[in-house]
Amino acid sequence: MSAPGEPSSSDHDAPPRSENVAATAGRSILVGIKEAVAPGVRLLDLIGDHVILFARAVSWLPRRPVRAGNYLEACEYVGFGSLSIVLLVGAFTGMVMSLQSVYAFRQFQLESFAGGTTGKALAVELAPVLTALMMAGRAGAGIATELGTMRISEQIDALESMAVNPIQFLVLPRLIAGMLMGPILTLLFFVIAMIGAYFVAVVVEGVDHGQFILHTREILNPIDIVQGEIKSVVFGLLVILIGCYQGFNAHGGGRGVGLGTTRAVVYGSVVVLVSDYFLSNVLLRLIPPEVA
Repeated sequence: MSAPGEPSSSDHDAPPRSENVAATAGRSILVGIKEAVAPGVRLLDLIGDHVILFARAVSWLPRRPVRAGNYLEACEYVGFGSLSIVLLVGAFTGMVMSLQSVYAFRQFQLESFAGGTTGKALAVELAPVLTALMMAGRAGAGIATELGTMRISEQIDALESMAVNPIQFLVLPRLIAGMLMGPILTLLFFVIAMIGAYFVAVVVEGVDHGQFILHTREILNPIDIVQGEIKSVVFGLLVILIGCYQGFNAHGGGRGVGLGTTRAVVYGSVVVLVSDYFLSNVLLRLIPPEVA
């Protein structure tokens, strides 16, 4: 037994206080780094899951059975189901773009250029982007809700038990429908928007009809419409893929289906806007404006 005032053997065995502080600080730093990189890791994991789902769906494309009825139903749901909202948004988008352009160019006595500038903006950017956003809000959300309900009610499990691959039966037709209907809806958006732009500029604001048509032909090139159609194929695929993923992986009952639907709309809208920049960058480098 140690005498009073003398250090005990346990005091000699204990590590110095500075080492404990250093170990604690090191663990805190590691935890902080892990928490800082966790969102990036989750994002990469989410992107990887979407890529895997797309690859699994595409791998079923050349295999039988084809089930053409599923493709037609998916095209009707994605295309015809989104048609009314796309046409409504397209008409008023063209009208307001034309109105703003006329008032802006009128300061320089160039209001006849409103048609060309409106058509250029619609063909390259506004038509594919706004169409994709409408598809995300209507078709993407609907697909997420439908597949999510099938998941929590075990209908997808029932398909697997009957030797029917749910990705081939449910996901692939919707992806193909998104890629086919996206360009068609975008083209209809552009046409109805240009009609609205013509009505506002020529009928309401009194812009000369011949000058409006002439400058539209001079400024708007066919390659601009092609660029918008290329974007719409990618946007349609991304929006429907996100909706399928959120519905296919729903869990947690009705609340889980609701969360999946919300994520389908939010993620789809964000992905469309983000990918639009990169697609525009690539297309402008492949097809420079002076070449077009």
